[in-house]
Amino acid sequence: MYDLVIRGGTVIDGTGAPARAADVAIDGDRVVAVGSDLGSGEREIDASGLLVTPGWVDVHTHYDGQATWDPHLTPSGWNGVTTVVMGNCGVGFAPVAPEKHEYLIQLMEGVEDIPGTALAEGIDWQWETFPEYLDALEKFPRSVDVAAQVPHGAVRTYVMGERGANNEKATPEDIEAMAQLVREGLEAGAVGFSTSRTILHRAKDGELVPGTNAEDEEVLGIGRVLGEVGHGVFEVASDLAPLADELAWMKQLGRETGRPVAFACLQSPVEPEQWRQLLAEVDADSKAGGHLTPQVAQRPAGLLLGWESTAHPFLFSPEWPAIAAMPAAERRAHVAKPEVRKKLIASLPDFSGNPLPGAAMAIARGFSMMFRLGDPPNYEPRPDESIAAIAERDGRDPLEVAYDVMLERDGRGLIYLPLIGYANGDLEAIRSMMMHPKAVFGLSDGGAHCGLICDASMPTFLLTHWVRDRERGEKIPIEFVVESQTRRTAELYGMQDRGVLAPGMKADVNVIDFEALAIHTPEMVYDLPAEGKRLIQKVDGYRYTVQSGEVTYESGKPTGALPGKLVRGPQPAPNPASLEAAAR
Repeated sequence: MYDLVIRGGTVIDGTGAPARAADVAIDGDRVVAVGSDLGSGEREIDASGLLVTPGWVDVHTHYDGQATWDPHLTPSGWNGVTTVVMGNCGVGFAPVAPEKHEYLIQLMEGVEDIPGTALAEGIDWQWETFPEYLDALEKFPRSVDVAAQVPHGAVRTYVMGERGANNEKATPEDIEAMAQLVREGLEAGAVGFSTSRTILHRAKDGELVPGTNAEDEEVLGIGRVLGEVGHGVFEVASDLAPLADELAWMKQLGRETGRPVAFACLQSPVEPEQWRQLLAEVDADSKAGGHLTPQVAQRPAGLLLGWESTAHPFLFSPEWPAIAAMPAAERRAHVAKPEVRKKLIASLPDFSGNPLPGAAMAIARGFSMMFRLGDPPNYEPRPDESIAAIAERDGRDPLEVAYDVMLERDGRGLIYLPLIGYANGDLEAIRSMMMHPKAVFGLSDGGAHCGLICDASMPTFLLTHWVRDRERGEKIPIEFVVESQTRRTAELYGMQDRGVLAPGMKADVNVIDFEALAIHTPEMVYDLPAEGKRLIQKVDGYRYTVQSGEVTYESGKPTGALPGKLVRGPQPAPNPASLEAAAR
């Protein structure tokens, strides 16, 4: 008798093979059989009419702090994610000297918009070195497996102190010391190394992330350690400017080490066709034996603007600071008053003679790229649904339309501002990037951008939008979608033991009511430590999530089972033959 049998479902096994009717049998933490007429189980789940898939493997999250206090790593845990990779974009919390705790907190707060007060109260610093950080993670019970990368920002600050934080040039001795720390992290179980090379990533004090301007000698000197140790991904968040120079060192590193060099491949609003060149460079590099790996998002990087968000068009009014200081409920009631509405709109500068820099101007006046998000949220709106288009049709000021959208749902209405990945007013560019044979799905940023972005639902969005609901273009086969966020993401990080429903593989499983699967509009809650705020997004349709053979979620609710573990380095593929024999 098996421990658990998931019976009568439509199995999409993660290999890309066609969906098929089959039962899945589990003993302990392993799948032991997939087929028909399987024996009975101590517990059986009736999956008739439901999808049965591997658990999702999300390789781009920022739960580095939250993983020390939240056993479910929400919102990702709600979305069928059973393994997360954190430590992306060069930011994290180890290694750290005791006097640098606050520095790393304000670095993460600035880059990833995670409330510093929540991090300060929530993190119990039981470590200094990266191996000690992994040991602390291993002790904490959770329902999701976690894997961590060594972050450049923390390593540089630990070795170089203020020189590192200030992005001064590293000496050969500095580089050797940093490389040694990364080696220790990888040997202890880190799954990669990450760095940030974008001017968008800044600490709370406005300074660039340590390592942003690192010269080739530094990134290559550290990155070569991955080849010497024999595992790990080199993950980079880069502006790719100058493009040729950035790609040159990334290509060199991949060829020298044989390790994947994963970079964010996005559609820039400034150069909307550059992604084609990037993918052509990936193809050429692959033919030459290289390992450039484009990490692509599955929907635009979109800001959510509302009265409780970190930013919105009325942020720039001289009246706003006093309103922002109000408790959330009081603020929502206050802005609903007609006299306040009139005063806020009238007090805004027009910026015609003094435009704001970059994204700030888009937040203040980018009405042609602003849309009502709605419930259910629409992530592929038409250009004629923009705030600007509505205002023109109605003969109104776009500010008035934006104000009224934010007043919807008792002051919880949200404006969707897709800054990256929506230059053409649709998702065709994103679809093309997703379908590239070297692409890896990522960039959900689970746990991060708490006051402006809520993309941890991307794994679910893949099924609802790309497989089932899309109307403005071609859909994507479900087998491809499942494989792309299970086997392919797992294999990138050397986790050969998961991502496929087959005998011997880790028993991480989702049982999904595909027709009922739904993503709700994000909402702001204040449930982080120190009552820190974050946007969350609830979902329906996950009947069961199984982690290491134990049911961790049932009908969207945690069961209390906490079998999640720390993933230490690459995980070898199992021996299916021996497990099948044992099952018999």
